[in-house]
Amino acid sequence: MGLEAFLSSGNKRLDQQLIFTAEIDKMTKVLRRTVLVDGSRRENDAEHSWHIAVMAMLFSEYAKEAVDIGRVVQMCVVHDLIEIYAGDTFAYDVAGNKDKAKREAAAADKLYALLPKEQGEHLHALWEEFDAEETADAKYAACMDRLQPFVHNTLTEGHTWVEGNTDRAAVEKRMAVIKDFMPQVYEWLSANLDRGVENGWVRP
Repeated sequence: MGLEAFLSSGNKRLDQQLIFTAEIDKMTKVLRRTVLVDGSRRENDAEHSWHIAVMAMLFSEYAKEAVDIGRVVQMCVVHDLIEIYAGDTFAYDVAGNKDKAKREAAAADKLYALLPKEQGEHLHALWEEFDAEETADAKYAACMDRLQPFVHNTLTEGHTWVEGNTDRAAVEKRMAVIKDFMPQVYEWLSANLDRGVENGWVRP
């Protein structure tokens, strides 16, 4: 059971694409700190990526600049694939974030090398663009990446905030891209942070 059972098609390019397809199944095993809205378990990377891809189709009217939803959705489904090898780093883990960039860069090189050259380069470039947060598409994708776990925290009594002993300043720093790129949405975020502090989910 597993890739050792793979039967070659006789076409190198097709084999590369099929093997990559099987390899990214490992994304379902990468657990995040965020729990499902019902609180029953931690979500995995694949669920998170699907969730923010759908969200990207819903919230573009609140973005300050026009975005290409197709490209954004591609970024959303690709952005965490590297965690198959690098693992998920908790957003509020100061120590874990120190070597995150190095670990993820090595993981990207390893993962995208499995694909035919131009496809691997395309996905690698999408991941890099997302990570840089410089283009409108990348900023919007980053907003979805930040908004989804925030929504979950508001509905699970601040689960990951409490777990990480997180203060308001750290959350605000994490949400800065939303404040800048989706100010109307940030008003809702800010109101929820007020509630989080009041309820003891977030330290003042």
